Amino acid sequence: MPAYSDNSTDSIAAALSALPSGTPVSEVARRLLDLFTSGEISPGTRLPPERQLAATLEVGRSAVREALAALEILGIVDVRPGSGTYLRGEASELLPQTLRWGLLIGERNTRQLLELREGLEIYVARLAAQRADDDAVTRLDADIARMQDARDDLAAFARADLDFHHQLAQTADNDTVTDLLHVVRSLLQVYADRAVRDPAHAEVAIREHEDILTAVRRRDSDAAASAMAAHMATAAIRLSEAS
Repeated sequence: MPAYSDNSTDSIAAALSALPSGTPVSEVARRLLDLFTSGEISPGTRLPPERQLAATLEVGRSAVREALAALEILGIVDVRPGSGTYLRGEASELLPQTLRWGLLIGERNTRQLLELREGLEIYVARLAAQRADDDAVTRLDADIARMQDARDDLAAFARADLDFHHQLAQTADNDTVTDLLHVVRSLLQVYADRAVRDPAHAEVAIREHEDILTAVRRRDSDAAASAMAAHMATAAIRLSEAS
């Protein structure tokens, strides 16, 4: 049974200790991560507020805020405005290392992550074409329709784009590949949110997604993989420019 109840923010803060003066944000995040993935805090637990964490760690509130933002990108915590920050339940054994990649990400790691994402997305498209049923095709079609409606709302466009890829991964029905892809996407999300920067980029992305869906609808795995490869090539260029 977890050592901390949902409301024991004082106990959670007490489990932390002061950090040396000048500690970088990455180390603040690692210290929080060690506690959050220790198995002693239940998923869904509300965490101490920023000011309490900052006081305990003896760092600035901005450092805590940035560390929590990094953890949120990786899906470890859920920040709910007006409510607080909560521990999520999806953290895996891979996350401590992937957090280091995410916080220290540079040009070389970005390139390698883009290459890994490309391979995983292409494989997902191939599997999805083999395993799609009519309901899955309908849901993918609806995601593209949302992208079309959101040409001038790039934030909504990005959400619909991501939902298409999530649905494709669900259709592929391979949890291991899906989990790996989720980690890679999370690490690239800070750039992906800025990748489609104007309606012209949106139009290109819509056409590429339509090509993928056409292949999935035909249950043509080779064509789906080729269409995804073409999409990943242009997406990688946009992501590299955004980074």
